Amino acid sequence: MTVTADMAISLDGYVAGTDVSVGNPAGDGAGPLFEWIHDLASWRERQGMTGGAENRDSELMREWFDATGAVVMGRMMFDTGEEFWGDNPPFRTPVFVLTHQPRPTLVKEGCTTFVFVTDGIRSALDRARAAAGDRNVDIAGGASTVRQYLREGLIDELQLHVVPALLGAGLRLFEGAGAGKQSLEQVRVVETPLATHLKYRFVR
Repeated sequence: MTVTADMAISLDGYVAGTDVSVGNPAGDGAGPLFEWIHDLASWRERQGMTGGAENRDSELMREWFDATGAVVMGRMMFDTGEEFWGDNPPFRTPVFVLTHQPRPTLVKEGCTTFVFVTDGIRSALDRARAAAGDRNVDIAGGASTVRQYLREGLIDELQLHVVPALLGAGLRLFEGAGAGKQSLEQVRVVETPLATHLKYRFVR
């Protein structure tokens, strides 16, 4: 089993725009980070839609979907995404939400369940590992949550989809204390007109 983080990021290091809120989940100016995803066949399948582009970008997205057996996310990501995802979220796996506020497990269509974890990031990861079986656990975000797992050395592989756009402001993935000093080895680089897909493995 591998613990992954998989995020779209601008060339200047932003994973969301400014003024992120429940009504504005990606933040202002973040359209270019995610527009390339929405027309991919694999993404549309996850949304219950048909059609879309069958290309290398779609293959990489499908690879990530198929390999992921459980997801961990922060409460902010859940709060900003809940309405957008609707009754049939795209995860199709158990999702463990880090929070300080207990809440009953939320069961959705398509095998997505949201389990609210109040006793820390390691507990959430342990529960996600147990749920994932022999598939991967993905630390979905947001940036603060990914940084917490990076600081603790709990992420095995990091995949960044670098979008050819400069946001100029917003939420950075690597900011402040960030991930600390760690060594990585490059697993692969895939270049397409839509993004440069960089995959790294942390050297322990």
